[in-house]
Amino acid sequence: MKELNTLPEKTVERLSQYRRALLITYASGKSNIFSHEIAHLLHITPVQVRRDIMLMGYSGTLRRGYDVKELIAKIGEIIDNKASQKVCVIGVGNLGRAIISYFSGKRTKLTIVAAFDINPEKVDKVYAGVHCYSYDRMQEIIKKEKISIGIITTPAENAAKVSESLVIAGIKGVLNFTPSSLNVSPHVYLEEYDMITSLEKIAYFVKKGNTK
Repeated sequence: MKELNTLPEKTVERLSQYRRALLITYASGKSNIFSHEIAHLLHITPVQVRRDIMLMGYSGTLRRGYDVKELIAKIGEIIDNKASQKVCVIGVGNLGRAIISYFSGKRTKLTIVAAFDINPEKVDKVYAGVHCYSYDRMQEIIKKEKISIGIITTPAENAAKVSESLVIAGIKGVLNFTPSSLNVSPHVYLEEYDMITSLEKIAYFVKKGNTK
């Protein structure tokens, strides 16, 4: 079976999307699924689906397609860590709270265990079961709880300072939700998501469609 670090980044991203769609499919009572059905759910090609699943070293059958429950488990073996990984959120504004609430209970191998903020009105409060600590205690709590992933939802001007502190504390992966582009150490995996850029991309294609 292929190891996670041998798979392309986009393949790993799609595997996560496959699992999310498959979990919904399985909950609906469907036990088998074909590549063209998965492709339809995610708006990609069946060829891409088959290629990604083959990279995992897994295959279905011509007559019944893929076993949904088995495929979910196989994807988990590839993209999940054997041990649970702990996550923290820095910035408990509207977005930070929404992420904490949405993620609660979604994955057994990934758990948000702490949040941090500079606002004293938010410190020591609990959001969807997650305790919010003072930002001043971030490095202490990260080391104590052995947190390996940090999600940054602070104002953009604070993102660089926050990421530096996360790296010093021992964080190995950063998900940046601010529009500020970050530079981190080579040993830290960085994923950046700018909602404004995504929305502007959508708006561009909507505009192009309206001019036809």
